[in-house]
Amino acid sequence: MSSAPVSTPPRAAAGKPVRGSAAVPTTPALAARWGLSHGLLRTLLASRARAGSADARLLRNPALQAEPWEHYRDLRAQRPFAQAPLGRITAHHEVATAVLRSDDFGAADRDQVLPAPVRAGMRLIGPRRYAGVDTPPSMLVVDPPDHARYRRLVSRAFTAKAVAALRTRTEEISAELLDELAGTLERDGAADLVHEYAALVPVTVIAEMLGVPQDMRGTLLTWGDGAAASLDMGLPWQRYARAERSLAAFDGWLRGHLRTLRAAPGDDLLSKLVGVSDDDGTGLSEQELVATSMLILAAGFETTVNLISNGATQLFAHPDQRALLAEDPSRWPNAVDEVLRFDSPVQRTARMARRDTVVEGVPVAQGEIVVTVLGGANRDPAVFADPDRFDVTRANAKDHVAFSSGIHYCLGAALARMEGEVALRELFTRFPDLAPAGGATRRPTIILRGWETLPVQA
Repeated sequence: MSSAPVSTPPRAAAGKPVRGSAAVPTTPALAARWGLSHGLLRTLLASRARAGSADARLLRNPALQAEPWEHYRDLRAQRPFAQAPLGRITAHHEVATAVLRSDDFGAADRDQVLPAPVRAGMRLIGPRRYAGVDTPPSMLVVDPPDHARYRRLVSRAFTAKAVAALRTRTEEISAELLDELAGTLERDGAADLVHEYAALVPVTVIAEMLGVPQDMRGTLLTWGDGAAASLDMGLPWQRYARAERSLAAFDGWLRGHLRTLRAAPGDDLLSKLVGVSDDDGTGLSEQELVATSMLILAAGFETTVNLISNGATQLFAHPDQRALLAEDPSRWPNAVDEVLRFDSPVQRTARMARRDTVVEGVPVAQGEIVVTVLGGANRDPAVFADPDRFDVTRANAKDHVAFSSGIHYCLGAALARMEGEVALRELFTRFPDLAPAGGATRRPTIILRGWETLPVQA
């Protein structure tokens, strides 16, 4: 692990990391792929919303997405499932956990939820030539045996022992970034907490773990921000095109970076993955290696950015809870779990029935989609007393499913918890009177919940 000082990545005039220059040309194939996937889903969601589907209305309305809690309560009025635009949906903690842990359900990528004739059309168009986080061979959307093979190759980098060894470096990174934040606050009177701090802590940590050059980190943030939208359904054309540009640029850079590591490997995780990458079945193929590397990089900072910004927002809104943490800093680990429960960085994930099965007496046919609303399950009153109260002393805060459950339980959960704890604790220790400065904007994503900008003042 490098211990070089942290320097803020290059910035565009607006204060965001500079964009990568790679682009995806608008080709008939790209337009057709959007039309058969997101375009079709947009039409379907609009139709279902007009027909009275509450979840379809939420998926189309940013105002409802910003405060979805009443909708989640309505979903729990039906058990085990309510009707979703493309299948079934649950916000019950017990039901969601059972589905996520069941061998009867597997991961589902977007193409699998489309009607059979549409899937045939997608096959005629052909897959992307670049890797993505939302389609195979991404670990996110594959099941065993491939999932087990990918996870086995990378899991040692995220063990509790490995994460504990990173704590000191994370504290150093946080301290250096807070020095820079202090300078910005003194000079300008305000700063954007997302771009000046919340994004930079996790991207610096994961980049050092994976051997990514320091001058690439701003660009990685931009690609990750663009690619994050690819997890959502029914993207408008412009956001879809930006997501595809981000994925293509990410893919192109990764392939070049991996070639560099083959020639001169280091002691980082990607160098180790390259060392076992081959086509004889014992390692990763080129496409598997790129998809796995992309997912680890993107997941290594995308959700943790949201954890830190969501945590800061809740602590701004609940000064009594900040006071409890100042009185007893040993509460910080539990506070992070309460943030994960109360304002989950990942709001929902889907599973597909691998065979005919039954959930709480309700038949589910092979191929049916079940959406588990993690953010809703984390406010289930059957598990969490007074679930809409933010309480850093909550005894069972750790019972949340913010990191999913079962075989797809987040590989980086321990790392995210540690980074969230260190980043938030150091922030409010250094700036006990930090306050929002107004004008905060949410990220325009549905599955990933966080902040695009979060202006603060000391």
